[in-house]
Amino acid sequence: MKSYLIDKNSDNLIIFFTGWGCDEHEFKHLTSCCDVLLLYDYSDFNFNFDFSKYKEINLIAYSAGVFVASVFDFDCKINKKIAISGNPYLFDEYYGLSQNIQNILCNITIENADDFAKNYLVKTDDEYNIFKPSKRTFESCNHEFECLKSLYETNKDKIKNIYDLLIIGADDTIFNLCAQKEYYKNKVKIIKNARHNMFFKIKSYDEIFQYLI
Repeated sequence: MKSYLIDKNSDNLIIFFTGWGCDEHEFKHLTSCCDVLLLYDYSDFNFNFDFSKYKEINLIAYSAGVFVASVFDFDCKINKKIAISGNPYLFDEYYGLSQNIQNILCNITIENADDFAKNYLVKTDDEYNIFKPSKRTFESCNHEFECLKSLYETNKDKIKNIYDLLIIGADDTIFNLCAQKEYYKNKVKIIKNARHNMFFKIKSYDEIFQYLI
């Protein structure tokens, strides 16, 4: 697992488990008054960080990161926990990625990456024009996907629904909206005119936690 710290010299920290294939470049437009620790590339769960300096720690998990955070052994107290566009049962046919979606994800290439973004990640041409994909290679992303499947099989008995809220787009084409409403019960905030990548609708990490109010 890789990490990237946005250091604001704050006593508060937001841990952000990003999605499959992501890195820190995709989220540079998001601001915060807190320190933000971005985690990505779940080729393994190995990770070390000193949380002891922080008075309050909150969690955001996106897409595949929703699964990873749900089985991660934190050595600190997490206060608020928000899932975005994802489910802890990542490879479950109903709640998670269907086999059809898995096949699509495994076959993204430089030739079809733009079509994938337009059909699955963004809702409008304006969103596509400001979309900044990660700088990782397709080989790195494919390796991560296989590792995620292996990590899921090893850890699925540890999965817990730790989240206070799910935020999901009404037009998400990767995770089944009806299944998410069933799983999260009344802890779902649906964003209109949004697909899988919610972050075109959000200007800051702090704004995400306002949905809990």
